[in-house]
This record gives sequence, C-alpha cells and structure tokens, in this order.
Amino acid sequence: VNAGEVIGIVGESGCGKSTLARIILGLQVPTGGDVLIDGQHLARLGRRERARLIQPVFQDPFSSLNPRMTAGAIVGEPLLVHGVANRRERAEQVAALFERVGLRAAQMANYPHQFSGGQRQRIGIARALALGPRLIVCDEPVSALDVSIQAQVINLLQDLQHERKLSYLFISHNLAVVEHISHRIAVMYLGRIVEHADTRSIFTRPQHPYTEALISAGPP
Repeated sequence: VNAGEVIGIVGESGCGKSTLARIILGLQVPTGGDVLIDGQHLARLGRRERARLIQPVFQDPFSSLNPRMTAGAIVGEPLLVHGVANRRERAEQVAALFERVGLRAAQMANYPHQFSGGQRQRIGIARALALGPRLIVCDEPVSALDVSIQAQVINLLQDLQHERKLSYLFISHNLAVVEHISHRIAVMYLGRIVEHADTRSIFTRPQHPYTEALISAGPP
C-alpha cells in the first residue's frame, strides 16, 4: 500500500479478508511471511509503535465502542494511553476531531447509545485518527449502515484521505463502494490474492475467472 493510496480487498465470505486485516493490525500472528511498514518488520515493533502507524475502523460501530465511556473519552483514550499532551490539550484535540468528522464538540459528553449508527462510525473514525496513523485498516466500515449514510461516511473517509495523505486498506463486499474509493483492488479467493490491479482494469479487463464471476454477480 503506497503512501496516500487506497487498496480495496474484495472476495467472498471466508476467503481471508478479515484474517488479513487482523494480521496487519497485529491482532493475529501469521503462519508465514512478514508484514512491513516503511521497511520495518511489524512483528519487531512494540504495541505503542504499531498503534501510531496503523489504526482500525471496525465493521460494527456499536460493538466497537465501550458503552460505559463517553464519546469524548473513547476518542481521547489513545492520546491518554500514549501520554500525548496534557488534559486541556487533549480535550482540545478531541473537540477538533469531533468537528472534523461532522460531530459537535458538545456531543463529547454523550454515550454511544445516544448516537445514530452513522454518528457512531464517525466516532470510530475520529478515534482512529487521534494518533495520526499512516495506514487505516477499514474492515467493512459501512456495511452496517443505511445506504444514504454509507455515502456520507465514504465521502468523509475520502476527504480525510486526501487531506491527511492517509493510506487505507479497504475491505468490503460492496463492489460499488470499493470501485468508488479504491486506487487499486486485490481480489481474494480461498485465502490467496488471485488478482491485483488498478481499479479500472479490474472492472473492465478482469483476468482471473473468479474476478469475472464476482463482477458479473454484482449489480449492473
């Protein structure tokens, strides 16, 4: 994944997309191979170093947020754990993150159940941004949202990607969403990447039979 690039990962359920995401996030140990970021072996980095480089945005915006913490505390937790700034400065940074993802600073005192699904995913995105990571792993980040809300969240992710020169690994079953947001696409089948090309080529000149079947099975 190059700097400032979005790589889409597509494939059927059980093909290994989420396992790949967990390995990159350091949540699962690979049985072989290496994960490198900026030439550094991920396995040799401590958890804190890794967290500053890579952050996740999860599929379910409700279960990924602690219901006992306020939204402000959730977004500010990475700053607190990593000892970033003092209390007042952290509150200011969290307020700025809320505003940037389309929420109001006044909502920092609210709890997750007081937000809509789309708003909860915005909280998850703000939390992922807190430490200024280079790569964000988005594992089905809009699949639990209504279609109209999906578009808003995708547009937010795109704006943030351009603004902050972020790299995304974007995993989704929704081919239309992947086509819209990705520069390149990797197609997974039975635990392997069977095709990898720029987005236009994948959709206009698929080379692998599985890629052809995946595209033809999608909406016209």
